[in-house]
Amino acid sequence: MNESCGTSPIVGFRFTLSPMTDDFVGTIKGALKRTDLSGVWRHTDDVSTVIRGRAEHVFDVARTVLSLASEEGKHVSMSGTFSVGCPGDSIGDEALEAPPQPLNGSSREQYVSSQFALYPMGTEHYMDLIYEEIEQAKQVGVYNDSMHYASGIHGNLDDVFSYYEAAFKRTREKNQHVVMTVTFSVNSPSHGGRHA
Repeated sequence: MNESCGTSPIVGFRFTLSPMTDDFVGTIKGALKRTDLSGVWRHTDDVSTVIRGRAEHVFDVARTVLSLASEEGKHVSMSGTFSVGCPGDSIGDEALEAPPQPLNGSSREQYVSSQFALYPMGTEHYMDLIYEEIEQAKQVGVYNDSMHYASGIHGNLDDVFSYYEAAFKRTREKNQHVVMTVTFSVNSPSHGGRHA
């Protein structure tokens, strides 16, 4: 464990939501408006949105935003970076006093394909931690494929996000500074009409 890394419980997720529709602004704003954001601190600029808070709320909000943005059958992608324990992170801009229970409930049945890369920072044994989480994905039935620079995870939206949250938390328990990049794709024509 790298003791020089931060010990703050603040988890951040900076993401870009990309609905494949002419009304992409309405889709993005509508999904954010309908999501209960009271468990996180949030800021949106002209490129991306960042949310900060406890892990359970950050993953809950990310999942809900993607679910709501894609509920009308539009092809939607979300790409972003989860981070915790960065020694360069700052205090503030968070909602750590929120109750521990996620606020948005379960999502509807929805197939999602995704790719992720896990970066346990500051440890010589980072590959061991990565391989452990790939094995976990296989055990819970969401592993899809190996590929250059990422691993594929797919399945029902709730199951996929549950895996990512658990993988992120397990890795944090073993290493203080963790970064995870993820790209999600919902309702893609390449999914062959698979929606659940």
